[in-house]
Amino acid sequence: MKSNKVRRKAALHKVTEQLTSEFRTKQEPKGSEKVILELISYNDDTLLMEDNIPVHEMLDKCDRNRKNWINVDGLSDRNLIGQIANKFELHHLLIEDILNIDHQPKTDELEDHLFLTMKMFYRFDEKKIDYEHISFVLGKNYLLSFQEKEGDIFSGIRSRIKQDNGIIRKRGTDYLLYRLVDTIVDSYYSVLEKIGEQVEEIEENISKNPSVEDFQQIQKIRKEFIYLRRVVYPLREAINKIVKNESDFISEKNEKYFADVYDHVIHLIDSLDTYKDLTSTMMDLYMNTINYKMNEVMKLLTIITTIFIPLSFIAGIYGMNFKNMPELDWNLGYFGVLAIMGVIFILMIVYFRYKKWF
Repeated sequence: MKSNKVRRKAALHKVTEQLTSEFRTKQEPKGSEKVILELISYNDDTLLMEDNIPVHEMLDKCDRNRKNWINVDGLSDRNLIGQIANKFELHHLLIEDILNIDHQPKTDELEDHLFLTMKMFYRFDEKKIDYEHISFVLGKNYLLSFQEKEGDIFSGIRSRIKQDNGIIRKRGTDYLLYRLVDTIVDSYYSVLEKIGEQVEEIEENISKNPSVEDFQQIQKIRKEFIYLRRVVYPLREAINKIVKNESDFISEKNEKYFADVYDHVIHLIDSLDTYKDLTSTMMDLYMNTINYKMNEVMKLLTIITTIFIPLSFIAGIYGMNFKNMPELDWNLGYFGVLAIMGVIFILMIVYFRYKKWF
């Protein structure tokens, strides 16, 4: 049994080396972003924090007797990722999932590590969500995180590790994974809060004076909710897989924390459904408000037209060029016709007001 495991590891190592060789033969894309490496190695008594160092130095400083968090910002350097994969014996299919930034959130448990990929939202500027693909590889005393872009929302966790606040340094890397995932899920709430503020603003604008910009903004928000649903719904299954499968990489005392994250994700899904219904209601409100304003305009034009029909009729009669028209020789005919037209106008206004047409 042990010899079979050794043979499997040897085969996996061979495949990984082949993959690394293939990575090295590929030319790095032009204009690709800089890749930044970060190592945080710690236990109860010691702490080592290194960033922006060469990959071989970082891998040499990893101590399996400590907890090691390796963070990679940027996915453009395939050679670098190949070296990390070779060090930790990562399967080539797993590396494909790391590099595929359009991958849906999911969890895979392999023989030597647990893999989790998801989306991270960390900025909301100029009414636009900024997100990125992030993947985690959890193994014995190590956690690898691969981020699509530079920058994240983990500064608070780094500070806690550095200052030895809380229990992060006393727990394993599975607890560190929980804290990172929980921080990402909490950021979803911030995104929903920002979108909620936009929804309230648009709703107020629609009630006062709807415009085409409001309609376009509603459509944009609907698309954002669709994307958020595509991200959060698979994440529910990914976290549930960690909780239900009782993974060997998650200690029993830390399973309750992932269960709490699962509850948060369920709450997020309920909130997304509520906001989705609200945007549909806003679309109906926009269309109803536009139709109401259009009806008001049409009613006003109809009233004006109705008032001027009899006046136009009288003006049309006396605009005919017949010689035998008795009123033409009447000295007060002009003022008399104007007086009759004025009386008709006033009577129609009074009638319309009585009918409450305006």
